Amino acid sequence: MKLLALCLGLLPALSAQKVTRDIAYAEPRNERQLLDVFSPETGTNHPVVVWVHGGGWMRGSKEQVDHKPAWFTRHGYVFVAMNYRFVPHVKMEDIVRDVTKSVGWVHRNIAKHGGDPKRLLLMGHSAGAQLAALLCTDSRYIEAEGVARSSVIGCVPVDGDTYDVPLQVATATARQKSLKQARPKMGHPEKFGDVAQQRQFSAVNHVAPNRGIAPFLILHVADHTDTSAQAHRLWEALDKAGVRASIFGAENSEHVKLDRNIGLEGDGATKALLEFVKSVLGKA
Repeated sequence: MKLLALCLGLLPALSAQKVTRDIAYAEPRNERQLLDVFSPETGTNHPVVVWVHGGGWMRGSKEQVDHKPAWFTRHGYVFVAMNYRFVPHVKMEDIVRDVTKSVGWVHRNIAKHGGDPKRLLLMGHSAGAQLAALLCTDSRYIEAEGVARSSVIGCVPVDGDTYDVPLQVATATARQKSLKQARPKMGHPEKFGDVAQQRQFSAVNHVAPNRGIAPFLILHVADHTDTSAQAHRLWEALDKAGVRASIFGAENSEHVKLDRNIGLEGDGATKALLEFVKSVLGKA
């Protein structure tokens, strides 16, 4: 009976959102170019959070959102999660364009779902962190979709290791050599291309003063060597350029746990996230 009462007590929170799934953001329609929209039951002009899943640019799904939709809609935000295509079936440029197209769709259509197209926050985990950070620093992508840089008013990359791709490639190569490890068949060079391409896909190389780059909150696992180094590399580039940026290292966590725990009561990263989104997007 106690379990039943507990479940019934959760029903209002679970049902207090409208969900529209599998919306095509590109033509012809295919499962890797669909998105889901989670909206508060009432109201209009809600700020919008666009989520980019992880998976090494080779796997993952918009279904991997855990507590995020319920948490964000409960706090008054529209939450959008998209699929995108994978390497090696497409090039990294195509993946970036997929995510950009989804942002373009959101900008054009989210008002129909109660969202404000001029208050977008981009988030992503792991591979999705690289993609979100890139779109927030290199405005050429979203502007090609008719989205003004000023419409993106916040960015939260979560535990990414490729804000500076050449640096991560050098780090991984040195580690493999030191430990006499075999080079992976599908490592970062195979995914990103040559050094010139790696630089183009690195958020740090598009950070500059007076470019209207939105504020950043960079979340990472405190004792994860690679993602901590990359988080601080991105923070330093943003800070040097005068972009408002903060960084939070999650203690007693790990790469997958940090992502899955966003939206849980008592989670440190979630607390830092709530403070950040309230400061850039508003709401309670």
